[in-house]
Amino acid sequence: MSAHVSIGGIPRIGIMESKDEVIRKRLLIDGDGAGDDRRINLLVKSFIKWCNSGSQEEGYSQYQRMLSTLSQCEFSMGKTLLVYDMNLREMENYEKIYKEIECSIAGAHEKIAECKKQILQAKRIRKNRQEYDALAKVIQHHPDRHETLKELEALGKELEHLSHIKESVEDKLELRRKQFHVLLSTIHELQQTLENDEKLSEVEEAQETSMEADPKP
Repeated sequence: MSAHVSIGGIPRIGIMESKDEVIRKRLLIDGDGAGDDRRINLLVKSFIKWCNSGSQEEGYSQYQRMLSTLSQCEFSMGKTLLVYDMNLREMENYEKIYKEIECSIAGAHEKIAECKKQILQAKRIRKNRQEYDALAKVIQHHPDRHETLKELEALGKELEHLSHIKESVEDKLELRRKQFHVLLSTIHELQQTLENDEKLSEVEEAQETSMEADPKP
């Protein structure tokens, strides 16, 4: 198993491993002849030799060797337990530090969000002030109400005068339109009269020509 710790929402894996995982890795690295496994193997071999020893001296020698190897194993185990306890304390300390960092990051995010809100509000206030200043400048360039009313009154009189002129011009145009219509009618009638006279003259000429062509009896 691996300890899982997150910083700012990101998981941190592998802070500390279980005892079985450590033993498995040690076996993969040491094999059968290094470290604690080597001491245990030596202890087992010494015990077998001690059981099969033929003489008292050889048995005593194997016995002392077993005691020495056992002492080394106990020392190594004690040192391993101390390292394990130290790792546990370090793990607790790291978790505490990570929690503090997470709290600091969360607080920083909150402060950043608050600062963003304040910046947006400041931008809106600045924009409103600029719009107010521009509007005030426009208002200053315009005349006051009294002058504006005078101008409106003058424009009203001028508009009324122009309206009378427009009506007069429209009356004159209507009169000219009627006169032009009468003129066109007169021209049309005159043209019709001329055409009739021309036809009559042609008929009279034709009759005269016919009378001259006929012999007198």
